[in-house]
Amino acid sequence: MFTFLRCVLVLMCWMSAALVQAQLALPPDIQTSARAWLDNTLAQSAASNLRMEVSVGTLDPRLRLSPCAQVEPYLPVGTKLWGKTRLGLRCVQGSTKWNVFLPITVKAFGPAWVIKGQVPSGAVLTVADAMTSEVDWADQNSPVIANPSHWIGQTATRPLSTGQVLRQDMVKPSHVFQAGAQVRVVAHGVGYEIATSAQAISAGVVGQTARVRMNNGNIMFGTVQPNQTVSMTL
Repeated sequence: MFTFLRCVLVLMCWMSAALVQAQLALPPDIQTSARAWLDNTLAQSAASNLRMEVSVGTLDPRLRLSPCAQVEPYLPVGTKLWGKTRLGLRCVQGSTKWNVFLPITVKAFGPAWVIKGQVPSGAVLTVADAMTSEVDWADQNSPVIANPSHWIGQTATRPLSTGQVLRQDMVKPSHVFQAGAQVRVVAHGVGYEIATSAQAISAGVVGQTARVRMNNGNIMFGTVQPNQTVSMTL
């Protein structure tokens, strides 16, 4: 008898909890409206090379929402449809106005560079350190580095491991020479290229401008490349 009564009580508690959850769930029309708003907004804002996916969470089960004839979805100030975020829902036509926030997760799949092997902190990245793969760009806040010229020759800011997506906070410009060092200068012109040596007047950081003193004493400006090279256009 005792076992039977306990089973009945457990069943009643489960049914009660299920009933409460059903009462607190968003009505189908509101869910449809929210989903349509999300799909439309993402279609307008997404990059052409990214495949967007969105999953919708549930409201706080403690909420008690009064009936509403028109619910307006909106994006709260300071938030964006990227990663784990939230969608605002406000009642604009009902006996009682209310405003709630629905948790959502937005994923953006597309090609990116991912680390292969182990890259120690402070190492200068080469093309052999990464490969392309489809990843979720929205998995983290730091932007993905899609252009290889923006990370090749850069310095790792921390240890990097296989499978990590290259993002902006993982690299920094590399110092390749100091003022006073002998550097290689490659000058490009229409139909020709000249290579010579010069003395650096300023420190060289990959991708930035440096000053060099040529053998004839002239001061020239060029873009710092890896391997203590400065390139310039004549």
